[in-house]
Amino acid sequence: MRKRYEELETDDGTTVRYRRHDNGGGLVAMAATVDPTTYVAETAWVDPGATVGGDSHIGAHVWVEPDAVVGPHTRLGTHVHVGRKAVIGAGARLATRVEVGAGAHVADGTRIPAEAVVPARTQVTPETSHTLAA
Repeated sequence: MRKRYEELETDDGTTVRYRRHDNGGGLVAMAATVDPTTYVAETAWVDPGATVGGDSHIGAHVWVEPDAVVGPHTRLGTHVHVGRKAVIGAGARLATRVEVGAGAHVADGTRIPAEAVVPARTQVTPETSHTLAA
C-alpha cells in the first residue's frame, strides 16, 4: 500500500506536502491546483502554486515547477520539465524530454518536438515551434 501523502524539504528548509492525485497517482502539492479530470502519472510532480487545467495528460517523470500554468486539453510527454512561472497554452502537445524554461510561454495548440528546449522568457507559437533546438 502506497502512502497517500509525501513531505519534502526544500533547499531553504521549507517543508512541502504533496498528495497523490486520484487520477494516476502523481504527486501534487497541497498548494497546487490540478483538475480532477487530468491524468497525472505516478512518477510526475506538480509543485506549489502550479495550475493544471482539465482533461490534460501529465506523463511519467514530468516536473511542473511552482507557479507554472498548464492549460486544459494539454499533453505533456515523459520526462518533460515545465519551469517556474512558465505557461503552456490550451491544447498544446509537448513530446518526450522537452525542457520549458522559467517564464516561457507556449501558445495554445502548439506542438513541441521531442528533446526541444524552450528558452526562459520566450514565446513559442505553432508557427515558430519548428525552430527550437534539441
